[in-house]
Amino acid sequence: MIQIAPIQVDRQPSQRLSPRIIAIANQKGGVGKSTTAVNLATALASVNMKVLVVDIDPQGNATTGFGIERRQEIPSVYELLIDGIPIEEVVIETKIPGLSVLPSSVDLAGAELELIDLPERAYRLKHSLSKLDNSIDYILIDCPPALGLLTLNALSAAHAVLVPMQCEYYALEGLSQLVRTIERVKRTFNHTLEIQGVVLTMFDIRNNLCNMVASDVRAHFGKKVYETVIPRNVRVSEAPSHGKPVLLYDVSCAGSLAYMHLASEVLKRECGLAT
Repeated sequence: MIQIAPIQVDRQPSQRLSPRIIAIANQKGGVGKSTTAVNLATALASVNMKVLVVDIDPQGNATTGFGIERRQEIPSVYELLIDGIPIEEVVIETKIPGLSVLPSSVDLAGAELELIDLPERAYRLKHSLSKLDNSIDYILIDCPPALGLLTLNALSAAHAVLVPMQCEYYALEGLSQLVRTIERVKRTFNHTLEIQGVVLTMFDIRNNLCNMVASDVRAHFGKKVYETVIPRNVRVSEAPSHGKPVLLYDVSCAGSLAYMHLASEVLKRECGLAT
C-alpha cells in the first residue's frame, strides 16, 4: 500500500459525525482538477481514510482515471441528479481499498438545462449525499470547468473548496472570479462554505512566469496556498491512459510524491478546522 509521510490526526475517522465534503473547482479547464481529485483521493485512501469521488464533470476524466468505463447501462451522477435514483445504486467500488466513485456520463452534458425546471435544483446533489452512511471520511467532488448548475450543486453540498491553479498569465484573474462566485454561493446557498486551499499545479521551477505567478498568488492569498506544488510531470500525464492514479502507476515519481505531500497538508488543515 502507498505510504504517506506520518502526520498527527487528532481524531479517528470513525468519530466523524458526517463525511467531510470538498469540492475541487476552478472555472478554467486544463488546470488539473480531475488529476487532483483522483490522486488526492488515492493518497487519502492509502492512510485508511474511506473516500468517495463524485465525478460531476461531463468529461468524466475522474471516472476513467480510475479505470471505470463510461457505459450507458451503468447508473451515473446524471440519474442521481435528474431521476433521483438511490445513491447506493450509483456508487462503484474501485480496486483501491476504501475508495469508491460516483461515475460521470455523457448525459451530464445536458443536465444543466434539465436541472432548470426541477425542484431544489441547486441542492439535488446535497440531498443525495446526505443519505450516505457516516463511514465515509471524505467526499471529493470533481467539478466541471464552468460555473453552472452542476458546479452550483457541488458548492451547495460542500463544506470547503480546493482550487487547483496552473501558474500562467490569466491565473489570478480567473481565481479572483472564482473567489467572488464562492462568496455569492456562501451568501445565498451555503453559509458554511470556505476555501480549504489553493494548490499550484503543472509547476515548472525553470519557468520564470511560473515563479512570478506563484509569488503573486502567495502574496494575495497567503496561507490559503498550500506549500506543496504539483510539478509538471510526464508520469502524471501518462497515468490516466492506463486507467490508474499516478500513485499506482509510478509511486516514486515526482508527481506521486507531490500528491502524497498534498494529502498530508489537507489532513493537517482538516484537523485544524475540526478544533
